[in-house]
Parts: sequence; C-alpha cells; structure tokens
Amino acid sequence: MNVQSDLSMKTDEVLRVELEVFRRQHRDLDEAIAALVERGTADQLTLKRLKKQKLRLKDIIARIEDRLTPDIIA
Repeated sequence: MNVQSDLSMKTDEVLRVELEVFRRQHRDLDEAIAALVERGTADQLTLKRLKKQKLRLKDIIARIEDRLTPDIIA
C-alpha cells in the first residue's frame, strides 16, 4: 500500500479520524511493550516486531500530520 497516494484521495475529516485511530494504536503498542519489558515475559523477537510496528505507525502519523498542516512560507 502506498500511503502517500492513499492520503491524497482522502478528505481532511477522514484523515483526522484516522490520525486519532493511529495515535491510539501507537499508544497501545507503547503500553504493551512497556508491560512486556516490565514483566520480562517477552522474547527479543516479539519486542522487535512490536517496536517495528510502532515505528511504522509513527511514520504514518507524521505523513498525515504533514498533509493536514498547511505549509507556511515565512
């Protein structure tokens, strides 16, 4: 899936809703990673996969925020 072309076809309202969903997923992953580390029950591969998912969400969030924030020429 090409996130950039997908973003250009969506309205700002849809992007705002998706942004909140992605932010919630990012927070949930952060909490899950912290809980697994705290308990010491996760193997390194699982932690690596969760962290990679979290970074992917962070990139998507940044792209949506860039799309929603107008460029201001100073």
